[in-house]
Amino acid sequence: MDEIEAIERATLAAVPPRAQESWGGWLLAFDEGTVGRCHSAAPLRHEAPAADALAAIAQRYAAHGLATVLRVPELAAFDALRAQLLSAGYLRSKPTLVQTGRVGDLAGSAGHPVDVELAATAAPEWEQVFLGEGFDPVDGASRLAILRRGTDSVFASVRAQGRTVAVGAACLHEGWCGVHGMRTRPAYRGRGLAGAVLSALARRAREGGVQRCFLQVEEGNAPARSLYAGRGFATAWGYAYWKRSL
Repeated sequence: MDEIEAIERATLAAVPPRAQESWGGWLLAFDEGTVGRCHSAAPLRHEAPAADALAAIAQRYAAHGLATVLRVPELAAFDALRAQLLSAGYLRSKPTLVQTGRVGDLAGSAGHPVDVELAATAAPEWEQVFLGEGFDPVDGASRLAILRRGTDSVFASVRAQGRTVAVGAACLHEGWCGVHGMRTRPAYRGRGLAGAVLSALARRAREGGVQRCFLQVEEGNAPARSLYAGRGFATAWGYAYWKRSL
């Protein structure tokens, strides 16, 4: 399977929409939640789409009773589609980077000073980090519901002072380790806990024979980008969401 397609399919394995389908080289995800990847269409190849792609995709989203949202790569091959989207009243938002790296680099050395617990499911305390101080509770609840549907996932957590303070998840699918759900309580940031979570998830992936990893990070999230760059992640491509204005 092509690398781009493998990453897109692995993404939806971690955050599965209620329904999905493939059409004309695109992967269409249908869901009502707040996770953009779960209710948007993404190309499986980075080549110019057919002239009728937008109309056909919009028709399929309408059939599901959903607004049409596309994740369009910021590449020259999609210039004509972006012009078509602008003409049709769609707006660009939330520029995001798809970054890839090597599991070995992400794992680092064994014996990290921070203890990280790994589990096959998201425990209630893991989930509470999504709903705690510093995070949108509505968005957190929606993301949790979607993460619970994930397949081939492992959930990592760090405890301090009797409670879970940092979490993350990985999905081992299509030969990739996809990192998702990285969150740290505000009072515990800057202590290296997110790095410890990444290392633990990567070591689990390496035990399963997975060598490549990826994640998606908002372009404007400088602290997260700095963390990931220090772990060997590099941008493979960027994309933005396109949705019709109200």
